Amino acid sequence: MTAAIAPLAVFVGTTPNIGTTAAAFAAAYRIGEESGKPIGYLCLNLKSAKMHRYLGVDEPLVTLDKLRPELRSYSLTPDMLRRAAYPVPHQPNVQVLFGNMMRDQAEYFTPEEAEHLLAVAEQTFAFVIADVGAYWDNAATICALRKAGSRVLVTTPLLSHFQEDGRRWIGQVSPLFGINPEQYDAILINGPWRNGGYQMKHICKELGTSALGQLQLSEQVSTQLDNGTYAQWLKTDSGGTEAMRGPAKAIMQRHGIRSIGMSVAVQPWYRKLLSHRNGTSS
Repeated sequence: MTAAIAPLAVFVGTTPNIGTTAAAFAAAYRIGEESGKPIGYLCLNLKSAKMHRYLGVDEPLVTLDKLRPELRSYSLTPDMLRRAAYPVPHQPNVQVLFGNMMRDQAEYFTPEEAEHLLAVAEQTFAFVIADVGAYWDNAATICALRKAGSRVLVTTPLLSHFQEDGRRWIGQVSPLFGINPEQYDAILINGPWRNGGYQMKHICKELGTSALGQLQLSEQVSTQLDNGTYAQWLKTDSGGTEAMRGPAKAIMQRHGIRSIGMSVAVQPWYRKLLSHRNGTSS
């Protein structure tokens, strides 16, 4: 019997260092939290991988570059990928494959290797999120975006980000690979910068994308990222527990992923319990 192929969502930034990874991981965390299913987070940012730092893992045992022999020989298996992935503390169904540590090797990562990794990930997890960062000159970005069922474009209200960078990549380069602007959903990162007051509706009109949601970054979030406590912040902080919740739910709905609450509510034993409690759930 053939295993079900998991949906793939890819997060790509218009500009480096604006919060693409923060948004992508928060979405993965929320989907794992809501669904209770195994979620694979692939750091495919070949030139500026930071996820290990954000989770406080200074020296990860396995990173993307260490899987190159298996990727070259097309011998990676779901079991191998599962063992290579890092289970997030307090949310272990979210499993992270840390990114490439050998930046000078980024251009040598081939389309075949990228496609093999994505194909295995789709057999390993119930849902896959890939963070490709903001660099387009590599096979991981192109292959992941072409394969994705959801393409999430991350940008900011700064004109130089959504207009200049966005037009260059999404308006000019992306269509060369068969992906038009209207096939992207936009996440707007609101950060500590002050200039540039453009609203989501203006940005989406400029880019030709659909609005998916927003993420507020602050000095507190930056501190969590620097300290390697981002996952704890997403779980326990009053602001962190809501981060990317709306966009994550929209992605889940698109791909038919049910939340734990919805799944429990339809179970026969749960209905009997409610009946025993005179129809109340408390």
